[in-house]
Amino acid sequence: MTTTAPTPTPVATLPASSLRLLYTAGFVSNFDRFCIAPMLVLIGPRLGAPLPTVVLAASVYYLTYGLMQPVWGAAGDRWGRVWVMRVSLTGAAPAALVSALAPNAPVLIGARALAGAFFAASIAASLTYVGDTVPAAIRQRPLSELMTAFALGTAVATAVAGVLAHYLTWRLVFALPGVLAAYLAVALRRLPEPERTPSGSLLAPFRVVLSSGWQWYVMAVAMLEGAVLLGFLTYLAPALEARGVSTPLAGGVAALYGVGSMAAAQSVKRLVGQWSPVGLIVAGGAQMAAAYLLAGYSQSTGALAAVALLLGGGWSFMHSTIQSWATALAPTARATGVAMFGVALYVGSAVAGGLAASTAQAHHYRSLFWLAALLTVPLTAAAATGRARYQRASAPAGHAAGTPAPVADAG
Repeated sequence: MTTTAPTPTPVATLPASSLRLLYTAGFVSNFDRFCIAPMLVLIGPRLGAPLPTVVLAASVYYLTYGLMQPVWGAAGDRWGRVWVMRVSLTGAAPAALVSALAPNAPVLIGARALAGAFFAASIAASLTYVGDTVPAAIRQRPLSELMTAFALGTAVATAVAGVLAHYLTWRLVFALPGVLAAYLAVALRRLPEPERTPSGSLLAPFRVVLSSGWQWYVMAVAMLEGAVLLGFLTYLAPALEARGVSTPLAGGVAALYGVGSMAAAQSVKRLVGQWSPVGLIVAGGAQMAAAYLLAGYSQSTGALAAVALLLGGGWSFMHSTIQSWATALAPTARATGVAMFGVALYVGSAVAGGLAASTAQAHHYRSLFWLAALLTVPLTAAAATGRARYQRASAPAGHAAGTPAPVADAG
């Protein structure tokens, strides 16, 4: 990749108020994305629709969420990170509120499709903002904090949505992120727009990003990571339900993934600068492999609770490291690069989840989880060796290969 355009000069830290706004935006996005799954069985009878029809509300959300990643990324490189977050949240608020008021399944499906399209911007824009404003050598610390907020949104949605829907109403669950999105669309005015080099056109960032061999490599790693972790993670709760565990308890066990991710993120923040990125990746891979080996050995409630915690830890150690790597690859088109990284992650998750569906339907969870453990090996090897080679390639002459290169983020 060759560019002569100036790039932003990162600052040492982000103000706490800025981080809180970014945390909240990511939390709301993940809450809205994960809240529908625990409520599908309840929503169908309330709207007089069969389950397969209601499932479409979740499916179209994930589809539009993934498809809009590169669109919002290019818009962020063209018009700014904060601009994208405010515009997207302005659209997300009414989409979420229409979801809450939907009188029938077709309206709900359409509203969820729009909600997915608009909420798709928040997480990638938050990550990009950190990439713009924090030096590469210490960037993983605030990224780990963001990951904590994202995991909290996932955990709260998984654990709380079903309870609220059962004892109060499912409409409240959709209304909450709508109200928060409306608040954030206004509150984000206080977040300063980071300096950047505006792209010449909407397609220019894609040319920059896709001309980088390292970008393609990291996207391939992200696709495999999405398959190994997110794709197979989907089947923790069904594996418990296949053994007669109640849906609320199965959902609670799956929600421990978020707890594990939040706890591990605190460790990652302390270890950044002490451990190399390769060491963090290997530690994450080891946790994921151990988790899936345990899941293959036993699908008891206790075993899968430990599995969920380990997978959350593996996600914080490995994914935050790879995510930090992705933010450094194309500084002049950072938002698009981060968005394409997200697309690869979601595609890998969707492909693995789909291919594993027939095995899960036959309740062959043991072989499913052992396959995930096996795939963790090439994932960890590819991520670790690639990160080490990238660090050596980007370090200036005379710089120690084992320490972060401050100029690696300069393009």
